[in-house]
Amino acid sequence: MTTTDGKPPVVLITGTSSGIGLATAIATARAGFTTVATLRDPARADVLRKEADRAGARLDIRQLDVTDTESVTRCVDGVRETYGGLDALVNNAGVSNFDPTLEMSTPEALRANLEVNFFGVVEVSRAAMPLLRAARGRLLTIGSVHGIVGQPFNEAYCAAKFAVEGFMESLAPVAEAHGVTVSVVVPGFVRDTSFGIFPDINRRTIEAASGPYAPTFADYIGWVTTQGWEGAGQSAAEVADVVVRTLRAERPAFRVPTNPWAAAYIENKLADRDGSVVRELARTWIGRGPQSDADTEQER
Repeated sequence: MTTTDGKPPVVLITGTSSGIGLATAIATARAGFTTVATLRDPARADVLRKEADRAGARLDIRQLDVTDTESVTRCVDGVRETYGGLDALVNNAGVSNFDPTLEMSTPEALRANLEVNFFGVVEVSRAAMPLLRAARGRLLTIGSVHGIVGQPFNEAYCAAKFAVEGFMESLAPVAEAHGVTVSVVVPGFVRDTSFGIFPDINRRTIEAASGPYAPTFADYIGWVTTQGWEGAGQSAAEVADVVVRTLRAERPAFRVPTNPWAAAYIENKLADRDGSVVRELARTWIGRGPQSDADTEQER
């Protein structure tokens, strides 16, 4: 992507203390973006700083808790004051949820998951949208294959990611009509993140709490660890590379699988794999295309 003033584009990334967020912060900085790397707890920034120094990536590290409206507003306003605007947002912050199915979980666990994985995405996107409109920028969210194909024993996480998919697919044509491109990057199994780790202690703990579902849970874990992810795994850095390519693309797809496995997996559910058919159809519903530069200038 390019900016009208010739300066490096400014990107804000949530959840950069580890995993995909950390890798994306480093990748965007190395690709020439002015990168604002945010995380809920600044005390956890040491690994991010060390990895950035090792990679020669310059980051602007700031605090942002996606579940705290004041924190979100303070961070987005601070970016505007420092840089004059915002060209791209990468919604990455999220938490995993691996419960012994609905009956053995709690309403509190479900709500907590939705607060981070869905409402947090909405809150940061809402705060950033005026700046993205002014910049004719990019709104990119890290989704999941589990937001398209439901996964046993992942009900809460899947519910949140399904909600993100529906929200962003609904927003995309309206945002595009006002100059903002919306994309959801869809990874599958990522080896070097907490989302891709199934330590034995967690298996034993969850199985012990699964009551009548324990045999089913054991079968599921056996499938996941021996067959389910065969050929699926990739690194957080590989996902970050897809994010950078999507940010740079002239007109990226709405839905961007991060590797062939993810693409094939979601084909089990979707014929319109990249979302282009729905996007073009939705454009006819609202009766307008992207605004002209003059229209955008009047909005600023």
